[in-house]
Amino acid sequence: MTTGSTLPIVVMLADDDPDDCLLARDALAAGRNQVQLRVTRDGEDLMDYLHRRGAYQDPATAPRPQLILLDLSMPRKSGLEALAEIKATPALRQIPVIIMTTSSQDEEICRSYDLGASSFVTKPVRFETLVDVMNNIDRYWFQTVELPE
Repeated sequence: MTTGSTLPIVVMLADDDPDDCLLARDALAAGRNQVQLRVTRDGEDLMDYLHRRGAYQDPATAPRPQLILLDLSMPRKSGLEALAEIKATPALRQIPVIIMTTSSQDEEICRSYDLGASSFVTKPVRFETLVDVMNNIDRYWFQTVELPE
């Protein structure tokens, strides 16, 4: 992906908290880039999306994300379990995964990086701070670095 691309950036948010999803959507919308946010509510649904299973078989309605924002505490399959599966799957392992969670426990931070997370961010509680975090993610992942197509 080139930084000058005019195509929408597809970001996957895997988070079971509807309020956090709404705040993330609003914070991303406040940014400069055109972002297409896709949301899954648990780790199983995320993996169905990424593997194009069930309701996600059509690439037109379930495009491959350029970035995944992953909560750790989710039902059915935790964020750490989903991260391990993503990084163990050759077709998925190049997608950067940013852990965005309420936890700041050193054990979870270390485990996330051990499993291949690209970044670990503790979710801010204030919306203004979340907008700043999303802008930083936008600047770094979509304006500074090169991502694979």
